[in-house]
Amino acid sequence: MTDDFEIATDCIKVFSIKNTIIIWWGFTSFGGTVHYMEKDVTIYDIAAALGLSAATVSRALKDHPAIHSATKGLVRLKAEEMGYRRNAFASNLRRKRTNILGVIVPRLNSSFMSAVLAGMERVANDAGYNLLIAQSLESSQKEIAAAATMFNSRVDGLLVSLAYDTDDLGHLEKFRRYNIPLVFFDRVPEPQFGAARVIIDNFEAGREATRHLLATCSRVMHVTGNLKRNVYAERFRGYLCALGEAGLVFSEELLLSNDLSVQAGAAVADRIIGMADMPEGLFIANDLCAIGFIQSMKERGHPMPATARVVGFNDDPIAGFVEPQLTTIQYQGELMGETALTALIRQLNGQGGAETDTVVLSHRLIVRASS
Repeated sequence: MTDDFEIATDCIKVFSIKNTIIIWWGFTSFGGTVHYMEKDVTIYDIAAALGLSAATVSRALKDHPAIHSATKGLVRLKAEEMGYRRNAFASNLRRKRTNILGVIVPRLNSSFMSAVLAGMERVANDAGYNLLIAQSLESSQKEIAAAATMFNSRVDGLLVSLAYDTDDLGHLEKFRRYNIPLVFFDRVPEPQFGAARVIIDNFEAGREATRHLLATCSRVMHVTGNLKRNVYAERFRGYLCALGEAGLVFSEELLLSNDLSVQAGAAVADRIIGMADMPEGLFIANDLCAIGFIQSMKERGHPMPATARVVGFNDDPIAGFVEPQLTTIQYQGELMGETALTALIRQLNGQGGAETDTVVLSHRLIVRASS
């Protein structure tokens, strides 16, 4: 049975890849033909075909010892022939578990977040859970909508890395109200919120990156993201600390906040070329922005590090392939994902102390040619 159609709708698109479900948010317009799937085969259909009771079929499919082996074999053959699929979701609901864990991330198109999700998926696989993944696209409103979808999908627990502009965490309060475990990672709220967190020491990482530049530079600019987010606020605090240790006074002229995209890196190049006193070094809180800056400066005839020394953050794979190779702060996305999901499973298993733990992972400065 088919119907021709033309649809334009503000929608959620759901894609399933292995045991991971990814939600894309956006406006979609498309036309074509709807193909209606045949009705799922149930144990009642198998029972009617074999002249058995539904209870006998159900027990046979569950390998119940009270059912004769010949009957089990007959039921399984008929089930395969008819295309029967066990409804694991309904079964899990009866046990008050869906075996689905929700994950909300700012964006999926970063190598760091891909590594985080790979780590989460590995732990989820081993523990028998599936992942439902949504991206906020750096919008608090989309984050709120994603959280509602996760709640309505009855996820057993939720992992969140906050969007740029999220101020109010009210949309996550209902998870705590209904005792649904909640773990934040990378971009996290203050400890007062009372949820488990997995982070790196962004303050110390920012301090280390800035101190490295100050060893050869006296005028260092810091390019950062939205200072509402802990990761950028702490890196900035580390930058300020390193300046103070070197006896230098912070100048507003040497702080620039943007979305840390490749395009934003080009805008940084425009900004410093127009300065009367160009910085000798730049600590940029994201590798993509740092690479955009380096490439843009090179195109304008100002190669690095001859013009200025640059340190990025994240150690994206491309950092080792640009010219010059980018000095950066490395921290392990996969380990962060594994640690965050393990913390969530600890809560699900009722292990004490996990609900408000803060786990701080290690980082290191990788020195390359750009500095």
